[in-house]
Order: sequence, then C-alpha cells, then structure tokens
Amino acid sequence: MNNIAETNENNEMNEELETAEELEASMASEPVLTGEETMEELMGIYEESFKRFEEGQVVTGTIIAVDRDHVLVDVGYKSEGQISIHEFRDEEGNVDVSLNDQVEVMVEVWDEEEETVILSKEKAAKVKVWDAIRDIYEEDGTIEGIITSRVKGGFSVDIGLPAFLPGSQADLRPIRNMDEMVGQTYTFKVLKYNRKRSNIVLSRRVILEKIREEARANTLSSIESGKVMEGVVKNITEYGVFVDLGGVDGLLHITDISWGRVKHPSELFSVGDNINVKILSYDMEKERVSLGMKQLTPDPWTMAQEKYPVGSKVLGKVVSLTDYGAFVELEEGVEGLIHVSEMSWTRKIRHPSKMVSVGEEVEAVVLDLKPDNRRISLGIKQTVENPWEVISDKYPVGTVIEGKIKNITDFGLFIGIDDDIDGLVHISDISWTKRIKHPSEVYKKGDVIQAVVLDIDKGSERFSLGIKQTQPDPWETVEQRYEVGTEISGVITNITDFGVFVELEEGIEGLVHVSEISKEKIKTPSDQFKVGENITARVMNINSDERRIGLSIKRLEDEAEEDIIQDFAKNMKPTTSSFGELLRDNLEEAARSEEK
Repeated sequence: MNNIAETNENNEMNEELETAEELEASMASEPVLTGEETMEELMGIYEESFKRFEEGQVVTGTIIAVDRDHVLVDVGYKSEGQISIHEFRDEEGNVDVSLNDQVEVMVEVWDEEEETVILSKEKAAKVKVWDAIRDIYEEDGTIEGIITSRVKGGFSVDIGLPAFLPGSQADLRPIRNMDEMVGQTYTFKVLKYNRKRSNIVLSRRVILEKIREEARANTLSSIESGKVMEGVVKNITEYGVFVDLGGVDGLLHITDISWGRVKHPSELFSVGDNINVKILSYDMEKERVSLGMKQLTPDPWTMAQEKYPVGSKVLGKVVSLTDYGAFVELEEGVEGLIHVSEMSWTRKIRHPSKMVSVGEEVEAVVLDLKPDNRRISLGIKQTVENPWEVISDKYPVGTVIEGKIKNITDFGLFIGIDDDIDGLVHISDISWTKRIKHPSEVYKKGDVIQAVVLDIDKGSERFSLGIKQTQPDPWETVEQRYEVGTEISGVITNITDFGVFVELEEGIEGLVHVSEISKEKIKTPSDQFKVGENITARVMNINSDERRIGLSIKRLEDEAEEDIIQDFAKNMKPTTSSFGELLRDNLEEAARSEEK
C-alpha cells in the first residue's frame, strides 16, 4: 500500500512539473517586439497575450498605484490587477511598497467579461518556493529553515512554506529535550513533497549521517596510538565518558580521566564539551578506541621522591575517611594515608572522624614514601611535640599530683593529668589495708584526688599513680605495734576451713590457723566461732613483706594451765609427799616438749 501511495504522489508531482514546464515554455515562446510592427500586428499580439494568462499563472507586473486597501499592478492587460494592501505589510504593520516596483504575482481571478484581475504576491512567492523545493529535491540539494514549534511526532519547520520534520529525522540520536531545538535554524534535506496536498517532509539526520561518514573516514585514516585528538563528549556513564572523535567514538575510562580521585565523570564533564584526549589503543577490527586524558600530563608520582622527602611537613586536603585512617590529597594524583595511630600522641582514636573531616586542610609529616607502590604514610601527631618526651621532666617519680577521675574500670582509676595524658591508679594501689573488690566502692567519676607518681614508661606510654602511697604503709611499723608474744584482741572478719581471720585494726588482720585454735582436733572453725565475735589471741609471728600476722588461741590456754599448776604448787604444805613434785616436774617436761 505504501508503494502505491508513493507512486500516486510521484505521478501527481510529475503532472505538476509538466504543467509548470508548459507555462515556462509558453512564456518563453512569447514574440519579441522589434518596433517595426504594424498596428494590426500589435493589436494581435496584445489580444494574444490576454488569451495566454490563466488563473494560477505567475507573471511579473509593475506597481502603478497604491491606495488604502489595494495595490494596482500593470501586468499588460487592459485592466490593472489588484493586490490586497495587507500582502505588503511587514511584521510591524508597515507598508513596504513603492511605485514602479517590479513584483511577481500570481493570477488568482481572471474575468475578461468583467475585465477584473485579482492578483496575489504571497501566492506567487509560494509558487516560487514550491519550484525551489522541486529543484532541490531533484538535484538532491539542501534548504535552510527555522523550527517554529513542536507538533505530534516531530517539529513544524518554516522553509517559506510549512514543512514537517519527524522527530526521528531531527538528529543522529534521540533528543532528550526537544524544546531546545525550537527557534533554531538548521539545514535540511527534502525527503518528499506533494504540492497538491501542501505536504513537505524534511530530514536533518540524512545530512548529519553524511557528515559523520565523511568525518569517520577521515578520522579512521588519521587515528593512531599516542596521538592527541580533539573530541566532543557524547555520553557520560558511571564508568567513563564516550567521546566523538569525528564519526568514531572512543571510551575515556574513569581511571584515565585524572591522576587524582574522580567519583563520577559528571563532576568534570557535560555532554557537548570539547576536550583533548590521547589515543591509548585502537582495535581496527572491532573499531574500539581507548582514550586517556591524564596521560596528557606527567605522572606526579615520578617527582614524589623529590617533592615529599621523609620527615618533611606537607599540606593537603582530606578527601576520604575509612575506619583505619584518612586519605589526604597532596596534589592531583598524589594521596597519603594518615593512620589512626598517627593522629594523636595521647588519645586512642577509634575513628578518624574524631580528628579530621572531608574537605579539611591539614598539616602532616611524611613518615614513609614508596613511589613504586604509590604510597605515602603521613602523621599529624608528629607536627607537635610528643608530651611523653617531657612528662617525666614535668612529673618525676614521687611527685604528688592532683587530678579528676575520668574513668573507672575493674582494674583501677584513670586520672586526667594534662595534654590528654591519663594516669592509672591500679586497684592494688588504692589502699594499703582495705580489700577493694571494685574501685567504684571507694570513688566515683569526677572525684578530685591526690596521687603519687610511681612510674612513667614512655615506650608503652603508661603513667602509673598510687593513692595509698600518699600515706605511710602501716605494715612498716606493725612489728613495733604488735610484738611477738603480745596478747591482743580483735573481731572475727572471716572464717575458713583453714582458720579464722581477726581484724586487729582497720586493714590489719591476723590469722588464727586451725591448728592454733585448740589442743583438741577441730573439724571446722565455724563450729566454734562466728563472724563479728571478739576473741583474744597471742601474736606468734609477723611477716611484714608478705603482710601476715600469725595468731594463736591455743597458746593462751596452755599458759593458763601452767599458771594454775604453779599456783597449786605454791599453796602445797611442806609435809606433802614427793608425789606433788613429781607431778609438777612431769607437767613442765610435757610443756617443754610441746613447745619444741
């Protein structure tokens, strides 16, 4: 069906072309006056000229008069032709016409009886446009036009006559924003036209395809690895940019855009940008071209050894944070890592965001440089003096300091000193005498306390403090206060299977071993004693280094028995038989043996 329709349209166009050619032939066959013709010949020629004018014919006339509504034109007829004055008004409404101007007009109405001729300048112009379109179509030429508006399926184009530009023929690629083309002037090909139906179909894509093919041939003949070429950004993806080199597309991968960090190519490019690129590789069979932009400048790592020697201070911008550190850009393409361990001398940094933020400019010291691996290790704590280097001078061992408790753990107290240095009071250094299960039993966070500097380990960055050391150790004088053999009294604080613990004073305890409780064999002391009960015992031995005091209840009982025997012997009469003496001697011997 389409082929039949196209055939009919072509037949109609051919008929129109034949009519136009006949008109041109008839005009060309008009007689040429020599000035020697007779009156009869002139009248014949004059009458003959009227017969050849037909409605729809385009002729040239001379403007002979202009009034408010019409323009009179002499076209060689006995009566002048009329043209409406509005055909001579411009866009601003001004009349643009002068007497004796030559103007091409089309005969709209030709009435010999009424001797009336109605002409049209605009329709004559349209006829000429149609003639031009015919010629352009036949000669495979081009025509300029302005896209005036969007219509269903494409655009309306003004080429002197309204024409239709299908959306698929507007460009090589689908157009994202069709409104951008409205009002623009372009060059078009005439795909087809139908004068009777006033139908003209245009194409811009045909022209662009031809231009692209020509450019493609030129590009393919000149392309080679290492060559620098200019291209136009055609498309942008997350992995790179497609560049039109002139009919040939190449891929500029994101890794070849810059020596520095590129999150997305759209940060640097827009579709339509003109850029210079270097040909990295070209596959002739697959017609694949790999492009590079960073290769247009030297690799900055080649000069890193000279620019960033170990120990030098550098300035850079934080470009990325990870759990283990911060990446700092020293220049485009050169980044260094500040590990969290190199951010503070004293603080334990769990995440680099506690110290720096993306976009911040920081000063750092180059700790290590490996250009071959493209790695630079940086540190920011090295930009200031290490407080651990001077802390021992400021607080020598034995110094009493005052600080606030910053944290409490199972094993001790952390005391804030200065420069973010915390000192640790171990739970064993809180009291000389008290048995402390948890430091929170004695202190709370925020308490201000005094402590003595016990030790400073710079290598391990440890600052040891002691609270109990602010007071004398009571065990140093316990031997003077509790001499061996002294009878003492105390309160039972704990009962175990191996003995009874007795508190002699706050924090000073002695142990009555189960063997020192009684001469009789005792299975468990809890059968005889209770916690909180007061008892009396004798000091048997003292070990200040091990903080132990041995007590005995049994010794007191032995001594009591001996005193009874002695008192009994003193009260005996002289006439007493020798049995008493024997008894006394035996008891004394038994006592001596037991002591051994």
